Amino acid sequence: MKQPAKRKPAKKPKAGPPVPAPRLLALVVQALDAKKAGDLQVLDVSAVSSITDHLVVATGTSEPHLRALRIELERVLDAEKASILGVDTTKGSGWTVVDAFEVMIHIFTPENREKYRLELLWKDARPVEVATLLASKD
Repeated sequence: MKQPAKRKPAKKPKAGPPVPAPRLLALVVQALDAKKAGDLQVLDVSAVSSITDHLVVATGTSEPHLRALRIELERVLDAEKASILGVDTTKGSGWTVVDAFEVMIHIFTPENREKYRLELLWKDARPVEVATLLASKD
């Protein structure tokens, strides 16, 4: 009996030099804004968290909108060769998390944004002006 041909594993693109955190943060916020994410908030948690430097919290209008926002984030992060440590998106959960190491992005449906009120858990964090990030062009 003939053995099936062995497939070569897909080559994973090599990571480039780390993307500076301010640039990565601006790109993430600009990508979310371009795809009409609502109520964008950015928190500098570097002084109070050991797992990330910035939290980005946004609202999507529906599950399909959450998916579109996640896909756009992955596209932007991949284009910058930024590390994506994980993506957690359980279908129907109304909450998507993209962990890009220095920047962690949480996207909620409106109901879950109100239910979890993630910003209140990080009340010791320093708010970052979203308008400044939207205006920055590298």
